[in-house]
Amino acid sequence: MSAPPNPNAMNQEIELKLNLPASILPMLRHHPIVAGTQKQGRATTLHNTYFDTPDFALKARKIAVRTRKQGRDWLQTVKCAATSTAGLSQRPEWEQAYRGQFDFSAVDIPEVAETLALYRDALAPAFTTRFRRETRLYTPRDGVRILLMIDTGTIEAGTRTEAIHELELELESGTELDLLDLACELTRDLPLLPSDLSKAARGYRLFHNQVPQAEQAALPSLTTDHSALDAFRELAHACLRQWQANANIAIAVGIHGDAYAECLHQLRVALRRLRSLVRIFSPILPDAFVPTWNERLRDLAAGLSDSRDIEVLHETVLDPLIAHNGIQRIDGLPRLLTCADNARLRARETSLSQIARHGHALLAFGTALHRLPESARTATVPLKRLARRRLTGLRKSVRRRFKAASPLTPAKLHALRIALKRLRYGTEFFAPLFASKASLRYLKRLARAQTTLGHFSDADSARGLLQAWADSDDTLRAATARIVNDNKGKRLARRQRRALRKTKALLWSQKPW
Repeated sequence: MSAPPNPNAMNQEIELKLNLPASILPMLRHHPIVAGTQKQGRATTLHNTYFDTPDFALKARKIAVRTRKQGRDWLQTVKCAATSTAGLSQRPEWEQAYRGQFDFSAVDIPEVAETLALYRDALAPAFTTRFRRETRLYTPRDGVRILLMIDTGTIEAGTRTEAIHELELELESGTELDLLDLACELTRDLPLLPSDLSKAARGYRLFHNQVPQAEQAALPSLTTDHSALDAFRELAHACLRQWQANANIAIAVGIHGDAYAECLHQLRVALRRLRSLVRIFSPILPDAFVPTWNERLRDLAAGLSDSRDIEVLHETVLDPLIAHNGIQRIDGLPRLLTCADNARLRARETSLSQIARHGHALLAFGTALHRLPESARTATVPLKRLARRRLTGLRKSVRRRFKAASPLTPAKLHALRIALKRLRYGTEFFAPLFASKASLRYLKRLARAQTTLGHFSDADSARGLLQAWADSDDTLRAATARIVNDNKGKRLARRQRRALRKTKALLWSQKPW
């Protein structure tokens, strides 16, 4: 283990956390990189107790206080919220000996010290973690020292428990890129996923018995003070956080979890947003960056599309039928539902196995972001000017797709929807630069138009799946024909034309940027 930090000074902890399935622990230990590291003593068992007030005042202020028993030694640790991206986190930390009562005199950030002093007497145990830690030292070259810590155990909150299977990479000396490069090498061969969720955050979630839920997009607020490259990095990091969070939650809830379908959807949204972002900022990015990541992100999203199509079929067609007792009115529907359920299960198994392997792509993109150079063209392009030029280009693209959408065909409507989606994402990315009521209204109208066209695309996809399953079965074919006819016809055509009229009015209205 590393030597304890000076108790009179703050330590800046830089680490990268990787979640792993318990089944690959032997593979991890025998990986050439891990096997070639130096063991740092024997494996130890760590017993940690986290403290907070009855109303969780420390959690609300993103402060964690814990005591740790390691052998005969006791330590007290105070940590603040980490700045995390793609599993790489930096956080202030104060660690010192614990002698039966809290001593916060070493905390040298005034607002943290004041909070701890205010609530010291109200602190009580909230939850515990118990895990076995194996520590190794990775020294690929002079000046680089990285601790590899394999943690296996449990988080305990009352009668509830949750397993811990993690690999933590902690930087003793070197750069953040050294951590990322090591993680990339490991994830190239092993299904490890970077995670920003600390053991403390998991403990609080377990204490409150909160079921993990899918994470939607959350974007930073850009200003005109951002350089174009800094804006790209911040927006890309936000997309990475959404991608990473939903990948980890999908693994946690599993294919039978209620949140799995939405995690799958939000993960694909993150990939599409990131791909759109790369395309929008292409004028300032290195030549090789754009085609490489445009293709890779496209392939990752496409690998999950079959599973998502089946989820949409259930959500938009089959579930509403069941809710309205349609199962009693359509011959052969029970068999069709069984077929659909089996197909969804198989697709979820396939998609989950793919998501488990997303760790390398996540880390590779994060590493590529760190390595982006600040060139003359990125430094001289004002962000607002770039935003106007790219948004205008996206709107022209949608107009071209709109004009090509007649006659109405599923393929042309889908192409129009994709173009609208890219315009919507771009408008969201740059919205803080053009903050006005008009821009907010425009964004809402874009979202409605994209959603409406999405319903048509989803309905067409659902019909295709049903017809494929029923292709060689008369009973299923009859049930499918009934469902398809109920979701097709003159009413659908009228809705499509109405949606296109509203889209046209939007596209030829005054632009808000």
